Amino acid sequence: MSHTMPRRILCTISILLFAGCAAPVSYTHTHSPTPKGDYVVSPLSDALRELEAGKADKNPILASGHFFDCARLAGAKALEGETGAVALYNHAVARLVESLEQAKSLPWDRAITVGSGEGARTLRGKLEPGAPRVERQYLAADNLSFKGKYAKQAIRPGVGACLVALSPANKDFRKTYDLPKSHAALTAVLRFQNEKDGTLELHDPFEEERIAIAGRNPSLAADFGAPVSMSIAVDRPDKLGLIRLLNPQKYSDTARLMRLQKYDKNRIPVLLVHGLQDTPVTWAPMYLALINDPEIRERYQFWVFSYPSGYPYPYSASLLRKELDGIDKEFPDHKDIVIVGHSMGSLISRLMVTDAGDKLWLNLFGHPPEQTKVSGPSRQLLVDSLIFTHRKNIHRAIFISAPHKGSGYASNWIGRLGSRLVRVPSFLADARDAVSSVMVADSASMVLERAPNSIDTLSPNNRFVKAISAMPIAPGVTYHSIMGDRGKGDTPNSSDGVVPYWSSHLEGAASEKIVPSNHSAHQNPEGIEEVRRILKLNAKVEH
Repeated sequence: MSHTMPRRILCTISILLFAGCAAPVSYTHTHSPTPKGDYVVSPLSDALRELEAGKADKNPILASGHFFDCARLAGAKALEGETGAVALYNHAVARLVESLEQAKSLPWDRAITVGSGEGARTLRGKLEPGAPRVERQYLAADNLSFKGKYAKQAIRPGVGACLVALSPANKDFRKTYDLPKSHAALTAVLRFQNEKDGTLELHDPFEEERIAIAGRNPSLAADFGAPVSMSIAVDRPDKLGLIRLLNPQKYSDTARLMRLQKYDKNRIPVLLVHGLQDTPVTWAPMYLALINDPEIRERYQFWVFSYPSGYPYPYSASLLRKELDGIDKEFPDHKDIVIVGHSMGSLISRLMVTDAGDKLWLNLFGHPPEQTKVSGPSRQLLVDSLIFTHRKNIHRAIFISAPHKGSGYASNWIGRLGSRLVRVPSFLADARDAVSSVMVADSASMVLERAPNSIDTLSPNNRFVKAISAMPIAPGVTYHSIMGDRGKGDTPNSSDGVVPYWSSHLEGAASEKIVPSNHSAHQNPEGIEEVRRILKLNAKVEH
């Protein structure tokens, strides 16, 4: 056989196993049509003409005056409950923001004149509380059309124009645990002092469910899905999935914990940990479904841990511990965390709620750390990965499609070939060499033929997998299991196609939910509903 044949086979298998370059979300910029109905008639004819797609571009400041009047007249009727008036008010405010954005004349912290002549109006601007002091671009959400696997809507009907605010790259995102680029949901409201004076206000829909306006208290409109979809479509973070699996060391700087919302000490953090060959994008369907629930939105804030999934998962767990140390320092008053892991992310999550002490070290090396002759960076890597106790501020865990006892795919021919595609980081190779040097004098040590990668550490025969699966979850931690059976209903002989029930089942779980799903049980509607149930239960306990 040709020497190139194995390489060709590997490449073919890699394409079959890992291909998936289609964008999970794509978008187009459209023109939102003027709302139809009996209400949109004279005396708003001038404003409505300007509201027609494209016409506002000719003179945005003049058009803004018409939008101002349209919003004022429609707004008064909207608060009286007149049919169609709310839609027209929201539409007019959105077009006003678009026109002023086009003219680079948004009135934040100042007053401007819109319209001209007898139609001149004075408009002031007011940013939302805690607004970042950076230049942002504002896009009207009703002009954005999304398609794709993760293009899910999360909308709250109400008063106001839903916007997506785009901030420039944040150079300090590692210090603050923000996203590198912000796509925030905001809502614009136009408040009137009289016929010729108004204030354009921005509101954070995560912070406000209702708004006080003209002596009334209507719901504040919100589009929570548009910023998420926009971020996925523009930045394509999903592309990191495969390349970080195959060459983890090259993307080592992408391992980090990130907050999806503004920090709030009164909201319970939910930390989402993705699995093998994946990124935080995989949580989009669940996140949008949960954040659209008023009770969940009020009580929780969401964080994600992103990491190169080619690393052995004990090492990835050590990276998460360091990130949690940092966030504890930055936000020392945060509430106890609910951690949710999918697939290999569940194994990383399990290590956050397990007391290993030096048991794993003894299991793998045969001697306590002080008697094991490994030094330098390799020693520290091994200590960080093998010696740990549970995180005191993680009190509940949800494991989804979790291979607690391993997956046969990791050890069969598919897994073995896939493992050969993963480039071993140099520091792991150094650690393997350091361990091998100890083996000469220490026959009780673990035998390593090569440095392991993530696929190796998912094998049912892996020594670490066997050791950790025998350890109980730390006392005081409540844990739950969710797994798929592909709709066959043949538990306990079931499988999600990747992980069998015997591996994902955990004794002592507070609940176990089997859903008709493949390995992506975290995206299954019943799986998402179970997470919702658990979070609402947790909120009652924490109240």
